[in-house]
Amino acid sequence: MTSEVPLYQPLQGHYFAHSLLLESLDEDAFTRSLSAARVDMNPHQVEASLFALKSPLNKGVLLADEVGLGKTIEAGLVMAQKWAEQKRKILLIVPASLRKQWEQELIEKFGLKSTIMEAGKHREMKKSGIRDPFDKASGVVISSYEFAARQKDELQRTKWDLVVFDEAHRLRNVYKKNGSQRAKDLRRALADPIKVLLTATPLQNSLLELFGIVSIIDETHFGGEAAFKRQYMGAGASRASSEDLKDRLKPICHRTLRRQVQEAGHINFTKRNATVFDFDPPDIEVKLYNSVSTFLQRKDTVSYGDRANQLVILQIRKILGSSTYAVIKYLETLIDRLETKQTTIDTSITDDIELIDELAEEMSDQEVDEEALTDEPIDPEKLAAELNDLRGFLTLARSIGANAKGEKLVDRLPDVLDAIEAKGGARKAVIFTESVRTQTYLSELLSNRGYTGEIVLLNGSNNDPSSQQIYKDWKERHAGSDRVSGSKTADMKAAVVDAFKRDDKTILIATESGAEGINLQFCSLVINFDLPWNPQRVEQRIGRCHRYGQKIDVTVVNMLNLKNHAEKRIHELLALKFKLFEGVFGSSDEVLGTIERGVDFEKRVLDIIQKSRSPEEIEASFDALKEELQETISAEVEAARAKVLEQFDTDVVSRLNTRKAHLAHALNDFSRRLLLLARSEFRDAEFDVEGSHAFRQGEHVYTPHWQEAAEKDWQFFRLTDENLALEAAKGASARDHSTEARSLRFSPAAFPFDGQLADVSALRGKSGFLRVAKAAVSTEHKVREDLLVSCIANDGSQVSVETAKRLLMAPAIDDGVIAMPSGLGPLDKIEDQLFSIFAETVKKQNFQWLEEEEQRLDNYARDIEVEIDAQIDELEDAAKQLRRDRRSPDLSMEEKLSLGRKIKTVEGEIDDLKFSKHERRKQIRKQVNDMLDEFAAALDRKPELKPLFSIRWSVE
Repeated sequence: MTSEVPLYQPLQGHYFAHSLLLESLDEDAFTRSLSAARVDMNPHQVEASLFALKSPLNKGVLLADEVGLGKTIEAGLVMAQKWAEQKRKILLIVPASLRKQWEQELIEKFGLKSTIMEAGKHREMKKSGIRDPFDKASGVVISSYEFAARQKDELQRTKWDLVVFDEAHRLRNVYKKNGSQRAKDLRRALADPIKVLLTATPLQNSLLELFGIVSIIDETHFGGEAAFKRQYMGAGASRASSEDLKDRLKPICHRTLRRQVQEAGHINFTKRNATVFDFDPPDIEVKLYNSVSTFLQRKDTVSYGDRANQLVILQIRKILGSSTYAVIKYLETLIDRLETKQTTIDTSITDDIELIDELAEEMSDQEVDEEALTDEPIDPEKLAAELNDLRGFLTLARSIGANAKGEKLVDRLPDVLDAIEAKGGARKAVIFTESVRTQTYLSELLSNRGYTGEIVLLNGSNNDPSSQQIYKDWKERHAGSDRVSGSKTADMKAAVVDAFKRDDKTILIATESGAEGINLQFCSLVINFDLPWNPQRVEQRIGRCHRYGQKIDVTVVNMLNLKNHAEKRIHELLALKFKLFEGVFGSSDEVLGTIERGVDFEKRVLDIIQKSRSPEEIEASFDALKEELQETISAEVEAARAKVLEQFDTDVVSRLNTRKAHLAHALNDFSRRLLLLARSEFRDAEFDVEGSHAFRQGEHVYTPHWQEAAEKDWQFFRLTDENLALEAAKGASARDHSTEARSLRFSPAAFPFDGQLADVSALRGKSGFLRVAKAAVSTEHKVREDLLVSCIANDGSQVSVETAKRLLMAPAIDDGVIAMPSGLGPLDKIEDQLFSIFAETVKKQNFQWLEEEEQRLDNYARDIEVEIDAQIDELEDAAKQLRRDRRSPDLSMEEKLSLGRKIKTVEGEIDDLKFSKHERRKQIRKQVNDMLDEFAAALDRKPELKPLFSIRWSVE
């Protein structure tokens, strides 16, 4: 049946589908993942992601871009690409505090669902009969470092396609004999899978940390610690050795700097500015703080005694520093427990600090005993006296009508909001507190002081009436759209942030757990009502606003109690040593890399506060901590990092600019093909909705541009799971058009996009034949495909491949089935040539991969020889020292005989090493050759050719 209106035909849909789903030879296959992401992609992020995906023989890479450049997006792209390639066993290991943030980022930006695997979930799956929960969990599996290491055997049993480590500098001391056992367990358990490590600070105190972190990816990249030291450190360090180390890191380490991205003009980094709202609490507040603080320090209480759980005390200290309203509830609960003889005080003493389970996980390497304590009889007189003290504290707390900290906030807030508005920012502030009860207090206080109706709350549950109404309205507004994820937690956050973004809301009061994973770049005022002791937590708070898309400098306000010595010193360390509150985008993270875990710093602070009995003791302890930090924050290391990890700026800037142009073209082309697929598959849809390249199908409007989808509440048309676009592409590609040829009349003038198909129009009045086939080669490591489009005119002359592909993008009239004539030798010849080019390209790519692997393995073999030589030298030095010791006139005959035996033993070890050196060299060379033969055999598959369709074409 023919139609006289040029349309996109099912056969063209078949072609578009294959071109969109192609696992191609070059970077084009990656465009599918790029086009499906809800993020403005920067060229350096695409560069890093492609680097991570480039060779299937690599065991992994280290992505070490400077902070603020979006390593999360880079890793998300890699995961999305692996997912699209059906490699879906993906493990993501992150600090416990970042698990929810990653979960949110993956679903929002990449459409990747995930499972956070923690103790409760793991137990639940085990109870249901699942032996290996990590293996059976759906989506990307997210785990904390602590929990992953505890489940090392299970991780090792699972065949992972990809493992990603965030904040991977936690692993850099794995090479040390007394280094982190957690890092050693993870290295052993995950030795086989491909790994992507993310950290801006892979090198902090010593080049050996670089050796350690690379060993997580591949223990054979460098031969051994002794060889590494001899070649690149101490006397072996030279300009030439630095260049050699740089060369060896090139295949495994990628690093871009902020200044390079800025020079290329791709990102404008805003600054952050700090200010302090200091307050002078009245004597009654100081008395309450000191009384409860002294009580917590005592070793003789019934409540805690000398066996107080560190985590419980940390929890209560957070409440004590927050507000009297939080303290009241804690005291009421404690009194009730003591009165009912429930003397086991564990973390359930209060539900006020939402992240206590997370802290428990991060502190799991310490003894966190939640078991019931001993049943020792309680002295009734001691209990009565303690209850009397606690009731006195409670009476005191209840008598405090107003909190100085809250009053200071109310007093200063209008001025700072005015200043933000004057700079061109929105009149909005996000206020952070660690306590849910303090959050309620602040909401009531601010509502009573002129902010009624302007406040939204974010916490772990958001079960207050106002939040529930916001959630209900948001769900109704976005019903049926892909904005609704189905996860109540994620959708509640999205609803509250959406409400805060609207003009009628001025203040968002958030707890730590509420703020995880949210993006507030439209707000440029952050107020730390309570200041966490964990510097990484503080950075996460500020990072909610100080991030991509922020238009003006961010102001960070800290509330500071002038009568609390410990609080002042914590603020000083966070400001001066960690550089958290002032400076350029991301600069603080360079220093945050000096600590492996923020919770360790938090424990140090708790220890100081619990042990110090006077302001002088507090000052001395904080001075010691400051000195320790000074030693780890070194300018020399920065210079070493620059020497081995950074490339010449001009080369990088030039490459980034080239990438930007290519990226824009590739995404534009991919979006067009997606829309042409829609036109061929949804013939009844309404296209060009609202003058945009969008279409209405059923109840929804679809667009391949995520910004437009977000702005207009349309659906994002992208190739991801459970998606209209993917269903259409799979359906169209599955159809068989190979058994009959058709006659198509193309009308380039009816092309629905800007820019004419000029080369196709030049064929007007001509006709000929076209054939499309798919060339593919599939190996264990990678599938590589290409569409071969062969096209001739009636006179036998070739139509270029690019013009032939554009011909298929023009609408057409289908004149039905035809019989292809015999004698199409020129068409066969073109197809043979294209197939030969494909096969040759595959061969060259294989050769390049093998060449890189051969170079790496040759370096490894050389390292092993250097390692043995270094061990021999070390033993010879030891033997010399023993001989000197033996000559001492002060030794007895027995001691001399003993030293003589030791010398013989060491000399024997030296002889063994010298004797085994050549044998070991032969073994390594054989191992290298065997591995290369194995790789070559795995890559040596012959390409196949599958015909897709043939047409007789003409252009009108």
